[in-house]
Amino acid sequence: MSAKDSMAKEYFADNARFADLCNNILYGGREVILPENLKERDTTEVLTALGLDKKTIAVQKLRDIFKNASIKYTGKSYVVLIGVENQSDIHYSIPVKNMFYDVMAYGNQVKETAKKHRREKDTATSDEFLSGFTKEDKLIPVITITVYLGTKEWDGPRRLSDMFGDVDEELLPFIPDYRINLLAPREITDFTGFRTSIRQLFEVLQNAYDKEKMQEVLQNDEKFSKVDRETVEAINLFAGTDIDIDEKEEVIDMCKAWEEQKNEGRELGREEGRELGERQKIISQIVKKLQKDKSVAEIADDLEEKEEVIAPIYEAALSMKPDYDVEKIYELLEKNKKLA
Repeated sequence: MSAKDSMAKEYFADNARFADLCNNILYGGREVILPENLKERDTTEVLTALGLDKKTIAVQKLRDIFKNASIKYTGKSYVVLIGVENQSDIHYSIPVKNMFYDVMAYGNQVKETAKKHRREKDTATSDEFLSGFTKEDKLIPVITITVYLGTKEWDGPRRLSDMFGDVDEELLPFIPDYRINLLAPREITDFTGFRTSIRQLFEVLQNAYDKEKMQEVLQNDEKFSKVDRETVEAINLFAGTDIDIDEKEEVIDMCKAWEEQKNEGRELGREEGRELGERQKIISQIVKKLQKDKSVAEIADDLEEKEEVIAPIYEAALSMKPDYDVEKIYELLEKNKKLA
């Protein structure tokens, strides 16, 4: 499992974040699913079937996150199974992948119900016995949410039919379709419905491609002044930022850290500029003396430098005659330094 996969599973497995995510996708941000009403389920999906040789085939898949949600809404109580699949990259067959997870979840419910009936021997008809399922038995609905944690725009399929080629329109009513429930940061238009720090993660992912927009977001949203450590770590990993995290701090001021990082970058750039200028200056001085046929020892004496400092520059300059281009000599020296 990659670092991104591990981080995403651990991050969204938190009940508060999981509930926040589900409420925004399923209920438009209304706080309907509560963290305390979520219960972990086994993420392993196993489906068995008979192969052509009449031998049992077992297929096993591991979901990222799978929880049982007890929902009290509009005066009624509901139970639903919710799975979250995290994608750090665009998955071009995601409808088939998610559909397979859902089918396996429903298949397991039927299998467990059939086992219960066989154990209790309570089926009333031969049809029920063969089905392993009675007219009164009910399935728990399964919802799979795909969370895209990339910074590009999602251009993958959103439903099974997006993966088809040309299809006779008269056949379409007979072909079952499957739609994915996708959350893609670049498509979020309103972040106010989020109640946890996943808001900050998605805002950064939405604007990671544009440093000016990122700066604007960090300056205008005071929530970035207090971001939990796990979210900053997730932002660094998925958005490719390098926000400094003090080992002793659990809450980070991202606005301040971002500004400090920018200032350090400017200072580093100035230092590198000064170093480049000084380096090119000595190259230029050595070239002038080389053109006067002075030796390495003589140039070192004139410039009050050690011969081992002058020699590599002297050799590089010699290879560039008669033009003695200072920038090209510098590039050659840098290349030789990397090869050394």
